[in-house]
Amino acid sequence: MGVDCVRAKSYMDLHREMSADIEAERASALDMLGPSAVSVRAAVAELLEHRTFAYPLSVLPVIVHAVETGAPGPAVPLAVVHELWWTSACYLDDLADGQAVFAAGALGESEALLATVISGIPLPLLVVQSPRIPEKARGPLSAEVVRCWITATEGQLRDLRADADAATRDAVVTAYLGKSGAPFSMVTAMAARLADRPDERVELWREFGNVLGILWQLFNDQQDILTGRNEDLANGTVTYLLACAVESAGRDCADDVLELHAAARHSTDARAELTGVLLAPDVLRRYEEDISVFRDRAHRLLDELGGDRAYSDVLHDLVDRASPMLLRAAEPVARAVAPQL
Repeated sequence: MGVDCVRAKSYMDLHREMSADIEAERASALDMLGPSAVSVRAAVAELLEHRTFAYPLSVLPVIVHAVETGAPGPAVPLAVVHELWWTSACYLDDLADGQAVFAAGALGESEALLATVISGIPLPLLVVQSPRIPEKARGPLSAEVVRCWITATEGQLRDLRADADAATRDAVVTAYLGKSGAPFSMVTAMAARLADRPDERVELWREFGNVLGILWQLFNDQQDILTGRNEDLANGTVTYLLACAVESAGRDCADDVLELHAAARHSTDARAELTGVLLAPDVLRRYEEDISVFRDRAHRLLDELGGDRAYSDVLHDLVDRASPMLLRAAEPVARAVAPQL
């Protein structure tokens, strides 16, 4: 690799150091589509170019592999799998929210949808079946890709069909395990399998990925409010914060919260009023306590896993960066600024 990754202090540092390797691996992945798939390659490349990510978490499997072996390089193909998966999933999420027209750059909606199918399933499978992956790992890694799509689709369907009247924190966590837990646990488990670790250790890494995925979804939920986008309210999404508000309201007032939630899909006034309910001190107190529980669980899993200390420290830092309490009671949302992770 020619890169001294051990001195990296954060996942961002590590990504900067390895970005050229990941970019080269991405180009190699596109070449796997073959010479007869010129249009497919161009469409997928356009989709990847358009869908950029503020937080380069594609480096996650690289870090996990380095925790296990001290060597990040062999897991670079998994970073591309992670990137391909999220590119596909984000477009499909936009489609579900009715935003497809704005989500595909120069591609038409139908072209983008076709490219999304290729980038999400066949191309990741080609990557993990490539000669860059040891032969004995190819089958298990392919199974992880398939498993992730099934679990994530289940979570997305739960989200789309969420019944606000039954909004509980446990039910939301179940949905979050599909929406964000599945892809994070996919790549952490894949990295451990690539490192030829025993099944019980792979499952610990899968659990860590699930918890990190929940923390990441909670982080995204907060950003949605802080930036003033309020997409969750406009889409009628049952978030963890909403579940905290419903449970904090008790039986007498829970119906009022749910009525506001239903009205918020079509009314800016209702969204503003519901935001005030969500930012109530008792709601945020419960929310912050639960974030701390998930954060502590992630740190405990990393302590149990051990491994290369330098890279493990990068993951501990990532957990802390993914789990701040950003919302404040009675703070004007319009003046809030989304953080840099």
